[in-house]
Amino acid sequence: MSDLVLVLNSGSSSIKYQLLHADTAEVLASGLVEKIGETQGGRIVHECGDRKLVHDGPIPDHRAGLRQAFEMFRETGLDLTTVGVGAVGHRVVHGGEVFWEPTLITDDVVHTIRELSVLAPLHNPANVIGIESTRELLPGIAQVAVFDTGFFHSLPEAARTYAIDAKVAAAHGIRKYGFHGTSHQYVSEKAAEFLGRPTGELNQIVFHLGNGASASAIAGGLAIDTTMGLTPLEGLVMGTRPGDLDPGIMPHLIHVAGLDLKQVEQLLNRDSGIKGLSGVNDFRELQQLIDGGDAAAKLAYDVYIHRLRRYLGAYLVELGAVDDIVFTAGVGENSAAVRADALAGLSGFGIEIDPVRNETRAPGIRRISPDNARIAVLVVPTNEELAIARAANELVTTN
Repeated sequence: MSDLVLVLNSGSSSIKYQLLHADTAEVLASGLVEKIGETQGGRIVHECGDRKLVHDGPIPDHRAGLRQAFEMFRETGLDLTTVGVGAVGHRVVHGGEVFWEPTLITDDVVHTIRELSVLAPLHNPANVIGIESTRELLPGIAQVAVFDTGFFHSLPEAARTYAIDAKVAAAHGIRKYGFHGTSHQYVSEKAAEFLGRPTGELNQIVFHLGNGASASAIAGGLAIDTTMGLTPLEGLVMGTRPGDLDPGIMPHLIHVAGLDLKQVEQLLNRDSGIKGLSGVNDFRELQQLIDGGDAAAKLAYDVYIHRLRRYLGAYLVELGAVDDIVFTAGVGENSAAVRADALAGLSGFGIEIDPVRNETRAPGIRRISPDNARIAVLVVPTNEELAIARAANELVTTN
């Protein structure tokens, strides 16, 4: 069985993909299809070795985007129908209480993932489209769904339970599910390897900070808490999502502000967070505004840091003792200021950052705390594609 895996991450208006060897982590090709369905036209950037192909033009839907991406594979000498793909691994955001382990995709599985869209309306529908399109384009090749919620399925009951009517919660699957699980598991294991210790010996706090953001507390390799909940809206402040809110805000918006349910969903999913406070959701743009003296941007940043520190404190208490703190994803890996501000003034807890190490950019895993600090602070680049590829490859080779 070939270890060559095509990994797809289908978003609402984009598709990220990689073709890689699960065993060696060698990436043969990768690309991004973006601005799907937008009137201003779309773009596909496809990279294969030292070749880079760019397609500019309308991409009416995900199927059209994938067909064009497959053609770009062929142009670079990698026809996906003949190159020996052993499996296709799909990132699926929400598995509900039905799916948590990597799962071979069947018609019934697709149907259930579609039904679970009520829990992830921005993500699961796009995931389904990506799955259906790839099954059409690569018939006969095993396809595997790997769920964002999987790593957090076994959260302790007290951590996953919301204090609402138990019968209502049970009837509608209302519990904390957590997201970004593939990333949290991957970087926590890589951090343990870097420290030369088994994951079973470590208490870890992971901050996955991208446009979507989440934190987790991990004890002995098992997640015991995480910030995201029933949906990816809970927890940390994000690019366009608010994180924690007083639940009373929602009926207030409907009954007092006069918003309908669709407008509230738009507000919470696309017009809140950093964007809602500052007008931008890219951290590089936010920093430029701050440097220019923009007070709203500075407030947005301060709110973001305040929420990080609040969860850091909670997880320090929950774990009792912590061996390492990990920063990953776009902001976590690249913003020295966020890392420094999130951990400022905590030497009494054994948390320190070496300013030179923190400001020094370098590839791979790196320690940004002093060697003698009680708690290791690490930057660990995430690689969800590799984690998905290995999960998919393991499933198809053992079935």
